[in-house]
Amino acid sequence: MIETIIKKLKNDPNYKWESAYSGRDLFIVSWMRGWQALRGLFLKPFLKHSSGFVFLGCRVKVTHAYQLSAGKNLILDDNVSINALSVNGIQLGNHVSIARDSILFCTGIIAQKGTGIIIGDRTGIGARAFIAGQGGVTIGTDVITGPNIQIFSENHNFDDTSLTIKEQGVAKQPTVIGNNCWLGAGITILAGVTIGDGCVIAAGSVVTKSVPPNSVVAGVPAKVIKTRGEV
Repeated sequence: MIETIIKKLKNDPNYKWESAYSGRDLFIVSWMRGWQALRGLFLKPFLKHSSGFVFLGCRVKVTHAYQLSAGKNLILDDNVSINALSVNGIQLGNHVSIARDSILFCTGIIAQKGTGIIIGDRTGIGARAFIAGQGGVTIGTDVITGPNIQIFSENHNFDDTSLTIKEQGVAKQPTVIGNNCWLGAGITILAGVTIGDGCVIAAGSVVTKSVPPNSVVAGVPAKVIKTRGEV
C-alpha cells in the first residue's frame, strides 16, 4: 500500500521497492513522513508557491520564505537552513529533496542583494551541501549529489595590494549544472563554471573550469578523464 502511495506521489508508474521491509520498518518510515508532512503544513502558507506536499524535518529554518517556490513533494530534512532573500528567489522543482544540515542562501552581505538558486525536477541534494547563489546557481533535472558538496557563484576581488581584500568587493558569476549529472561527495564547484548535461564529477574534485556534456571529471583542479559512452 505504501509503495502504491509513493508511486502516486512521484507520478511514476514504474516505481518499485527493490528490497523487502518488515512491518516495523514501514511503521517507522510512515510515522516520520507523517510528522514531516504535518510540520510542512505550517510552512506552506508562507511560501511564494507550493503545488504539493512539503515534508519538513526537525529544526528546519527558512528565512524569506515568501521568495521560495516549490513544486510537488518537497523534502527538507533535519537542520536544513534556507535563506531565499535575492532578486529571483529560490525555485525548487517537483520531487526535490534536500538532505540534512544543508545550507542554501543567495545574499552574502545585505548591501549586495544576490541573484538566486534554481533546482530542477527530481534532483536530490546530499547531506551538508553548501550552495551559495549570490551570482546565481542553476541545477538541472535528475541530478544526484553526494554529501558535503560546495557550489559557489561569487569570488572576492584581490588584485589591488593597496587595499584590503574585503574593501575590493566581489565578482558575481552564474554557475550552471546541467541535467542528469552525478556530483560526487566533497566536490567544490567554483563561480562561473558550467557543467554540461550527463557529467560525472568524481568525489573530492575541485572544478575550476567549465566541462562539456557527458564528461567524467576528477582531480584538483579537475580535468576531463574520459567521455561517457566512449569505448
